[in-house]
Amino acid sequence: MKKKVLSLLLVAAMGVSMLVGCGGSAGSGDSKEPVSESKPEGPVEVALKVWCPQNQIDTKLMDEQTKAFAEAHPEWKITWTVEAVGEDNARTEVEKDVEAAADVFFYASDQVNALVDIGAIARLGGDTEKMVNESIAANIVDTVKVGDALYGIPFTHNTFFMFYDKTIMSDDDVKTMESIMAKETADDVYNFYFESAGGWKLGAWYYGAGLSVFGADGSDLAAGVDWNNETGVAVTNYLIDLINNPKCAYDGEITIAELIGEHRLGAWWDGAWNYATYKEKLGDDLGMAVIPTYKLDGKDVQLKGFYGSKAIGVNAKSKNLEAAIAFATYLGSEEQQIARYEKSQQIPANTKAGEIDAIKNDAMASVIVAEANNASVAQPSATAFATRYWTYANTIPTEIRSKELTKENVKEKLDTFVSAMTAE
Repeated sequence: MKKKVLSLLLVAAMGVSMLVGCGGSAGSGDSKEPVSESKPEGPVEVALKVWCPQNQIDTKLMDEQTKAFAEAHPEWKITWTVEAVGEDNARTEVEKDVEAAADVFFYASDQVNALVDIGAIARLGGDTEKMVNESIAANIVDTVKVGDALYGIPFTHNTFFMFYDKTIMSDDDVKTMESIMAKETADDVYNFYFESAGGWKLGAWYYGAGLSVFGADGSDLAAGVDWNNETGVAVTNYLIDLINNPKCAYDGEITIAELIGEHRLGAWWDGAWNYATYKEKLGDDLGMAVIPTYKLDGKDVQLKGFYGSKAIGVNAKSKNLEAAIAFATYLGSEEQQIARYEKSQQIPANTKAGEIDAIKNDAMASVIVAEANNASVAQPSATAFATRYWTYANTIPTEIRSKELTKENVKEKLDTFVSAMTAE
């Protein structure tokens, strides 16, 4: 059962230092031993490679952060390399060559177990761990822990929610998929945009109906995958009707950006990281809401999206571990979480940052909290889930769209999916 997100943006956190302290086993290279910064006595030349999402580069935020950090730390003479690698691709890129990977990288919390398993992420200790525990809600911190060990600094909530065009859909329209699809719209307007996001958004349909993959937390291989039972068949039949509905746009054939600029899309799902793009195109016509319900076998079912966090991690094999930890801690600080919000509207995980008026009055923040509480499940981070689900889940909508998966063979196709997921 998912943990409720209580007062994510309302609980004041204790003041904490942005600097990490001495102690731990910095430089050990053992990803399962806690590490923290210990300052060198004099200026030392170091090279730091940073992987961050493209929006942190485009907004110039990362450039500002590297310069400010270097100025605040004259004990290091830093040569920076900054490359665009999204949180969703961090594990894939790191595991290609851990030693050549970035010293500091942004990653999605569901990757934490896999990163630990390959020895690619440092366990954080000392004042860094203290900062995280004192400034971020425990349920969010848990998204980057393996057992009691901390492997990252959460900086924002990672979930998706409903966006809609107020010139096409009303607040009431977007409460259910049935009302969204039933809305009378112009011939060239799509009511909804279907995107599975490689299985990330697809899961909402099945988890909402009470199904799961490897149990509640994705780690119970013995529990198997139940998507091929009667309920799973009903969910897939619903998706067959939806994806084949001419009023439903399909990812890969046309983009959201192409549609919304001309007011040709009623509703779609996405996250806070693309808010600025949509706001620029739609202005006050942009609406936001919790993902809706849908009717399954005559009953209203609340869709449930995966909830996790985005975090900042440190490469356990970094040659400049102390500086890397210090920079990661700086990036995850209250001040920089606020800066990230101001630049790219990512709602801070830091509870004190959530106290500023701009965030307390932010409609998107309210939607994210409501969704986390009422329309989400904790995103599994178990290695078995991560290495199998993302590989096979997207075959379902892809085959529906290509007409390889139909109502005539849905049970057979779901059996194939489950077999692939559970094969030894």
